[in-house]
Amino acid sequence: MYFTWGVKSNMDGYGYVKELPKNLNQTIKGAYIFHGNTTKDTINIGGEGIWDVLKPGHGVGHCSNYKENNLSNRFGIELTFAIEIQKFFPDENIALIKYSRGGTSIHKDAAGLFGCWEPDFTVGTGINQYDHFLATIKNAYSINDIDGDGEDDELIPAGILWMQGESDAMKLDWANAYSSNLKRLIDLIRAALRTDDLPVVIGRISDSGNSDDGKVWKYGRELRWQQAKFVNSDQNAALITTTDNYDYSDTWHYDSEG
Repeated sequence: MYFTWGVKSNMDGYGYVKELPKNLNQTIKGAYIFHGNTTKDTINIGGEGIWDVLKPGHGVGHCSNYKENNLSNRFGIELTFAIEIQKFFPDENIALIKYSRGGTSIHKDAAGLFGCWEPDFTVGTGINQYDHFLATIKNAYSINDIDGDGEDDELIPAGILWMQGESDAMKLDWANAYSSNLKRLIDLIRAALRTDDLPVVIGRISDSGNSDDGKVWKYGRELRWQQAKFVNSDQNAALITTTDNYDYSDTWHYDSEG
């Protein structure tokens, strides 16, 4: 079974590998990851990568090609997530397909310098983050023998993890459109994975408060409501709210413990 996710910097992972406890700072046996190379909008399609056994270093700064992973000194949620899922499926191999890019939006007008997940976003060449995501999925599926044992493996879609929304919380009309924009995008991701109603887990955005007025995301409250609205309208969606308890290493990113 496998899980796929995106999308912003806290999904990239800003935790420091050097701050991991010993039980996490190691290879996670039985768990594999395909981490698609992150790419800007408007340039050549990205998503290059290889399947490898999961280990620390798939945080921000990671890059890949079709031959090797260049691990970074950061990590994301993939380590603890894989270990937790293994508790429920001890006899299954867990495969993770990761594509994420910090600062990206869903609303086309919020794209800024970082990129947009709106599938019809057509600025420049028309290539956007959804295109890079699709390329990542295609590249991951192109490998038949994931664990290198000489036998073909079958990827069985199991779920989507989504952590994003901060960029969409900078203007009220962007925030108010979030639920409908997210629904369209998740429906398209499910269709791309050929699994109707595939479970999706949404991480609720939070705010470090590290600004003069105590609010980094001006319309974060409204966007959080939109996230809940989406989850309440989708019987196979769940909202993770423990993010409210995480501490930050800077204005925008959770610390290693978070």
